[in-house]
Amino acid sequence: MSDEKRPDEDLGYIPASPVKRTLAWIGLSYMVIIVALTTYYFFTGTTLGNLGPLLTVPGLIGLGILSLVSHHSSGRPGKVPAILLAVVCWALALATLPIGIAGLLSNFGG
Repeated sequence: MSDEKRPDEDLGYIPASPVKRTLAWIGLSYMVIIVALTTYYFFTGTTLGNLGPLLTVPGLIGLGILSLVSHHSSGRPGKVPAILLAVVCWALALATLPIGIAGLLSNFGG
């Protein structure tokens, strides 16, 4: 009896939800940024400043995608709020990107 498996005990592989996978991709993008910043510091001995706006861009893009994925997988938020949130997040990311790039380039000026 101990060698037999009960049907309710063996759940097998249960993949992560789409929302969790989306959050993992957002986290992965921030990990790549942190590794790049750390590597730059180790090779040059200086840190990069004025990166706040640039560091918000992956989070804003990810939040927009997350709202759409959440709507698609669970139905919450509704279709219109999910689309509006995604559009607002992506518009903010688009508006913030030039400011962030200017902040990044200010580190390399004379």
